Amino acid sequence: MSQDEIIRAVNIHKSFKGHEVLKGIDLSISRQEVVCIIGPSGSGKSTFLRCLNRITEPDKGEVLFEGKSIMGPDVDIDEVRSHMVMVFQSYNLFLHLTAKKNIMLALEQVRGMGQEEAEARALDALSKVGLEAKADAYPGQLSGGQQQRVAIARAIAMEPKLVMFDEPTSALDPELTYEVLDVMKKLAYGGMTMVVVTHEMGFAKDVADRVVFMDHGVIVEEGDPDKIFTDPQNERTRQFLKRVLKDEPGPPPA
Repeated sequence: MSQDEIIRAVNIHKSFKGHEVLKGIDLSISRQEVVCIIGPSGSGKSTFLRCLNRITEPDKGEVLFEGKSIMGPDVDIDEVRSHMVMVFQSYNLFLHLTAKKNIMLALEQVRGMGQEEAEARALDALSKVGLEAKADAYPGQLSGGQQQRVAIARAIAMEPKLVMFDEPTSALDPELTYEVLDVMKKLAYGGMTMVVVTHEMGFAKDVADRVVFMDHGVIVEEGDPDKIFTDPQNERTRQFLKRVLKDEPGPPPA
């Protein structure tokens, strides 16, 4: 593992009820790199992402984080996950806590911060996603896009070394999707290391350093976004992009 590499997956396999979902995935990600994983539904993208931090346990293979295996029984996986946090499709906010308190909870319980320090960190994170005015709002008082931005604020408040996004806009309508993608773009341009499973091709084209196309549990093709989107080498990649780019909506009117 090179010094620039933060995480490496080696020969990751996973099956569910006899169906092989991942068929030997190898992928490495460098610090400050943004990698977007694209592909059709059912191709194994989200399963692979969840295997990286062992939310889903691989059947076979190895995951190295900062050069060390995270697969052994003696690994404190909760500690590891606090440095490689995940943002899900569903916001997973506690409905009885305000936006600020949702963020403070992990800072106090995982990072061991005192209340004053955790509150300052939470407010700073909310400001980065444009929601400082909503610090005392409850999730039920927020739009879906705002709730997802709180979830992103909760993730970045941990000051992680890697953020993994699992289809973070799939539950949102187009207008709310753009506000979440805008926050993610700012994080990427600010140097955050990110792995993003997404169906938003425009985001992948604009922001990714590398695009990975998965299908049927394998990586079919990967490379520079310009190369992947303008001159894909694999016929399956060409078929997929031809279909999704034809169907992709344009930006909202100004």
